[in-house]
Amino acid sequence: MARRRRSTEIFSMSFLDCMSCGFGAVILFFMIINSHVNATTENDNSELMAETNRLEIEVLEGRKNLALARNTKQKLEVEKEDADSKIAQIIALIQELQAELDKYDQDTLAKIERVEKLQSDIKSLQEEVRRLLAIKTEQDQAGEQIREFKGEGDRQYLTGLKLGGERTLILVDRSASMLADAVANVIIRRNKPESEQLRARKWRQVVATVNWLTTQFQEDDQYQIYMFNNETEPVIRGTEGVWLTAGDGQQLSEAIRVLRRTVPQNGTNMHSAFAVAKSLSPRPDNIILLVDGMPTMEAATTDKTRVGANERLNIFARATRELPSGIPVNIMLFPMQGDFAAPISFWSLALTTNGSFMTVSRDWP
Repeated sequence: MARRRRSTEIFSMSFLDCMSCGFGAVILFFMIINSHVNATTENDNSELMAETNRLEIEVLEGRKNLALARNTKQKLEVEKEDADSKIAQIIALIQELQAELDKYDQDTLAKIERVEKLQSDIKSLQEEVRRLLAIKTEQDQAGEQIREFKGEGDRQYLTGLKLGGERTLILVDRSASMLADAVANVIIRRNKPESEQLRARKWRQVVATVNWLTTQFQEDDQYQIYMFNNETEPVIRGTEGVWLTAGDGQQLSEAIRVLRRTVPQNGTNMHSAFAVAKSLSPRPDNIILLVDGMPTMEAATTDKTRVGANERLNIFARATRELPSGIPVNIMLFPMQGDFAAPISFWSLALTTNGSFMTVSRDWP
């Protein structure tokens, strides 16, 4: 029996197996490549995502900061508006207060003027009371005076002289200039007899002034009267360096009689006069100086026939150094014509020593 011939098939199992293996290898190859691509893509995406997230966070932070800045700006604008409003209110208040202050200042000035006027009135009244009390005191003490002195018409004398103190030293200038108020008249009077010189108006005024001063002493007061020209000596001889008691009225009267008989002559030596204050023990607590001009000499004798104004000032300045400190010097100036430095110099001395200064008029006392 004849064999049946097999039919030949193109796609056999072996071929299919090969094709399946090939397809499987391709698929496996694509899968391997795909996984690798996915891994690479995932790695790249993670970095990009991180960067993206970071940028997003920064954007969010920026937006947040921007929002905060806008809020802060709005808040500051509101605060600025409030501050401007408050400033305007404060300025208005200051202006109102300034207006009130101006009004108060005007009222205060008016009150101050009224107060000052009242104080001035009170001061005037106090001075009037003191003046009246002084007059009353003088009247009360009039009966206690050791000696009496009356001016023309029984005049009462009000002066700025400080006449108090337990020990009073009176220094009387008896130089030739006491004969007249002008140098020419001094020369004329100096060449006349002594009786004419003693009647010189200026010298009689000096003696009358000393007489008036002695009437102001109290009974327990101590005093000393020195007269000086080129030399200095006590009016009552033999009392050098001794304090006299004002209670002895006869001694005071004798001092005035001696002065009336004394003739003014020679130059003016204030060194020796001021040195007396230093030599007395105890020292005086009040000095009264009766003088008509600046000194002309520093010793008992001199060979100079003329002394200039500047030199006289220097002599005076050196003479004042002889005065003890702490003693008031009260000056009664009988002015000499042409001696322009005398008033200011003696006024300065009185001011420096806490004393008083008085220019004596022609009809005093």
